[in-house]
Amino acid sequence: MSEQPRYLGLSPYLYYTDATEALEWLVRVFGFTERVRYVDGEGQVFQATVAAGDAEIVLTGVGADYWAGKGVDHPVGQLNVVYVENADAQYERVCAALGEGCDVSPPQNQPYGARVFSVADIGGNSWTFWQHISDTADLPSGWQEIRATD
Repeated sequence: MSEQPRYLGLSPYLYYTDATEALEWLVRVFGFTERVRYVDGEGQVFQATVAAGDAEIVLTGVGADYWAGKGVDHPVGQLNVVYVENADAQYERVCAALGEGCDVSPPQNQPYGARVFSVADIGGNSWTFWQHISDTADLPSGWQEIRATD
């Protein structure tokens, strides 16, 4: 039997058309902490790392040629879940940073024990801020929760 892998972490790697703009947006709107940025000769970010607590998120800028090679015309996007202590406080921060244009629905309690809200960033990636509020899931009739055992 082979040894189980020892995972050291997980980091999303996000693509943006303009990584400089995306980096500034993520820091300003979400309050992420910039760890490092790599810039080209013109000072434009081609890769950067930001932190959300202990989690690191890497972002990179790629041009139209990259996406054309993939058969699409822009980044496709993905969903990123960020665990927070207080979804309402994070919501207030995001709305304040976005200003009058804030079109983000307020946090809602979910039947799976979370209080969440979601917002799309300037690159089309979705971010859900998730506050754990209960260990009990209110599942629909006929559904069941199955947890792995060690």
